[in-house]
Amino acid sequence: MPHLDLAQSMIHTIKTEFSVAFIDFSIVQISVMLMAVLCSYIIFGMIGFGTALIASPVLLQFLPLAEIIPLLALLDLCAALSNLIRDGKKADMTELKRLIPLMCVGSLIGFLLLLKIKPETSLLAFAVFILLYALYALSGIQPERRFGPKHVVPFGFGGGLLGAMFGSGGFMYSIYLNGRLQDPQKIRITQTTLIGCSTLLRVILFALAGVYFSWHIFALMLLFIPSMLIGSYVGKHITLKLSKVQFLKIIHVVIFFSGLSILLKYALTHS
Repeated sequence: MPHLDLAQSMIHTIKTEFSVAFIDFSIVQISVMLMAVLCSYIIFGMIGFGTALIASPVLLQFLPLAEIIPLLALLDLCAALSNLIRDGKKADMTELKRLIPLMCVGSLIGFLLLLKIKPETSLLAFAVFILLYALYALSGIQPERRFGPKHVVPFGFGGGLLGAMFGSGGFMYSIYLNGRLQDPQKIRITQTTLIGCSTLLRVILFALAGVYFSWHIFALMLLFIPSMLIGSYVGKHITLKLSKVQFLKIIHVVIFFSGLSILLKYALTHS
């Protein structure tokens, strides 16, 4: 029967492609990648962003940055979708209307830059970005005054740009919203809604560019989904003996040294 033969052929193709997707990785390497994704989504469950900052330095040992960013965007979308559906209507719509257009412009430019610049340049830029972010987070600097509506421009545009290029612009929205809104719950919901919209836009852009027409990325996404789901759940329900501030300080130190390791990798391969 033609239909049965076609179905069997498709199943055989899928099995073959999935086998090829993992043939370059050992069990140990796959385990390391799964742990990196799990840890990154525990952090995501706690603070609503940061997956790329945690997972990418580890994944870069096995995958190119051009695959990691769209791969994590897919996983982030899956993780953020429930928050977006559940809490989206409770977000501050005035701030969303200010931020989303700028985020879209920044995302588009960041996406085009990611496609155009050389892989080694992307790697160097990513390392510098991670180091600067870690230094900012560890400095404890907080805005001393409230932001006005005009301050939305650098934060909205910058969040979109960094999100598209490096998969992590959420902290830009966090800085802005903490300088605009008083209610911590409203800040959290607005931030997660914005990150959900940003992630959806990035996935659409990557899809239109044909990035997802790759069995390799699709197979890796399926592999990482259980780690993403478990990590997100644990992050939302975890009880720490350390305070959240102390825990995040440890995470930011790890991120800083991860950035140094990427910078060292770049220096060694281009010396």
